[in-house]
Amino acid sequence: MRTIIEPFKIKVVEPIRMTTREEREKILKDAHYNPFLIHAKDVLIDLLTDSGTAAMSSKQWAGVMEGDESYAGSQSFYRFERVLKELTGFHYIIPTHQGRAAEKILFHIAVRTNGSEQQVIPNNTHFDTTRANIEYVGAKAVDLPCEEGRKPSLRKPFKGNMDLEKLENFIREEGVPKIPLVMVTITNNSNGGQPVSMENLKGVRGITNRYKIPFFLDAARFAENAYFIKLREPGYENKSVEAIAQEIFHLADGCTMSAKKDGLANMGGFLGLNSRAWAQKARSLLILTEGFPTYGGLSGRDLEALAQGFKEVLEEDYLKYRIRSIEYFGEKLVAMGVPIVEPPGGHAIYIDAKAFLPHIPPLEYPGQALVNELYVAAGIRAVEIGSVMFGKADTPADMELVRLAFPRRVYTQSHVDYIVEAMEEIVKYKKKLQGVQITQQEPIMRHFTAHFEPL
Repeated sequence: MRTIIEPFKIKVVEPIRMTTREEREKILKDAHYNPFLIHAKDVLIDLLTDSGTAAMSSKQWAGVMEGDESYAGSQSFYRFERVLKELTGFHYIIPTHQGRAAEKILFHIAVRTNGSEQQVIPNNTHFDTTRANIEYVGAKAVDLPCEEGRKPSLRKPFKGNMDLEKLENFIREEGVPKIPLVMVTITNNSNGGQPVSMENLKGVRGITNRYKIPFFLDAARFAENAYFIKLREPGYENKSVEAIAQEIFHLADGCTMSAKKDGLANMGGFLGLNSRAWAQKARSLLILTEGFPTYGGLSGRDLEALAQGFKEVLEEDYLKYRIRSIEYFGEKLVAMGVPIVEPPGGHAIYIDAKAFLPHIPPLEYPGQALVNELYVAAGIRAVEIGSVMFGKADTPADMELVRLAFPRRVYTQSHVDYIVEAMEEIVKYKKKLQGVQITQQEPIMRHFTAHFEPL
């Protein structure tokens, strides 16, 4: 069959409150033209993030009822730990309440702050919380994406790759003592949700081995990345997604993960480590900031849901539906002339706002203008990934993107078709859209709380 159906049945529903354009205009104005500040009840289709927004399965809910809420040594933790050790091979699994908590702990123990030289951490592309946590401890986050990843319209299979030549040159120029670890984000969220090839990961591993630098993954969407490898990389077409995921993790010395993505749960994360010394330091900091090492800021219910979610996310029927539904949406946008990051990624479609709204300069934030219009026109909430999120002062970001991130197992085909119709309407009057200016902002991660005004 050409039609890919949702490989699940719906048992519980949440009503959507329908609003009018006039209502949404007032709501957006009251939210200072920042969709982050809109109440969820006023959103028809919420594509702000795929983090913590998944619909849990009947088996996950059954696990919730079995959750062991013991403060120390709960059975729920040991099941969670067993599942992740089998998947990742890491010696130490440290639970946290979400991915950024794992990042905070990792960079606090990895980055040397008492030296005379600033330390640097390279990545294919750091996401916002990763970059912020690195900068918070006084280090510098450096992006080394492959050249293909800098061209939104170019169709290549692994545009999330790290540039291996630049990585080796970077290590030689900066010096090994200044680089506490090398990181790769899978899939490459800030660069259009593009996957990283196994060949590239092996290349990074080879370079870090030569220079004896730890290699870490930001593994929030590891299952989607593994499925893309199965689809696109020669030699992996007959391997299971689980086997591919295991091979990915076995290349690394550790990982951070927001399990609110490919953990298929509403809360949780973990830090995976092979170093006993780092694990001891991490657990001490965990107790200070998150909780005892066998719960790490999570309830037993959360740990049970995650243990089951890490199994379900590797089911290939689910991944086939997930990737195809995003691809379907991307094809519809391209057919109507909307420029996107191609090929479509695993968790989201990224509209190239710079190309879609060329009359709006980068520092008038075309991406923010488009997310605002999506909400006013159709009640759809999306997020800007451009100069608001990654620009600084008078320096724009490399790309001006709008991300429409799809929660897992939440929306149906008719919801996707509604979003397509909304974009068809916006295309008709896109030249009339105007930019915005920032009227209030925080010094770190301003996009979450900034206030805007239309120009």
